[in-house]
Amino acid sequence: MAPVRREVRALLHILVGAAVLHISLFTELYLRYVRKGLRPYLIASGVLLVVVGLIGAVVAARELFRPGHRGDTDDGHGHERGHERGHEHGAPRTAWLLLLPVLAIYLLQPRALGAFTAQHSDNTAVKPAEAAGGFAPLPATDPVGMRLADFDSRALWDSNGSLKGHRIRLTGFATPGPGDGSWDLARLTISCCAADASSSKVVIHGADAPPEGAWVEVTGEWQPDGASGQDGAVPTLTAALVRRIAEPENPYE
Repeated sequence: MAPVRREVRALLHILVGAAVLHISLFTELYLRYVRKGLRPYLIASGVLLVVVGLIGAVVAARELFRPGHRGDTDDGHGHERGHERGHEHGAPRTAWLLLLPVLAIYLLQPRALGAFTAQHSDNTAVKPAEAAGGFAPLPATDPVGMRLADFDSRALWDSNGSLKGHRIRLTGFATPGPGDGSWDLARLTISCCAADASSSKVVIHGADAPPEGAWVEVTGEWQPDGASGQDGAVPTLTAALVRRIAEPENPYE
């Protein structure tokens, strides 16, 4: 296959780099796809792509307008140059496919992973390292705001029952329950990017289920249910208050 023409490569570099800068430097859209700590690397990558594209555009422009530059013919080799041009005009058609993710970022703005992903994955709670030495005491605030993953860890592996006697506030999105009047509050955690997302879940009793995928803040008390010490088990919270909220800027924990 013939190589993509220099000016096309330059344009693609600029557009892809601009898209990366759009989601990482000028907006917070990158948080739908990667962890917050990766933002500097995205910005650096976007700047590098734009710079490479601009350099390529300058070189292409100088080549195009330099004295003696010819179009489809070159000193008796018109057939060969025309043949090359035919291939050069065909190659960019494939290269333009690289613009599809760019257009998706600008026009569609794909949403972060949510209820569908959580509903079709198991709770990924596993025994944390700190469980062996005991969990730190909870703060004296009321209610105690916690990450879902931290609540799962304490509910399942804290033998001292540090959650007892505390009102807990959790933030996540609603997913359907087993059909017994309960529903699940879920949140996704990513280590690097959305591709490695894992689910944290809590079964909610005592409150009507919000619409699937709705973001809510739930305040209630831990309900021991005999699931302690089991990897993948889902602890239970009896809700006293459920409040609808907007999707957080960073949807992942």
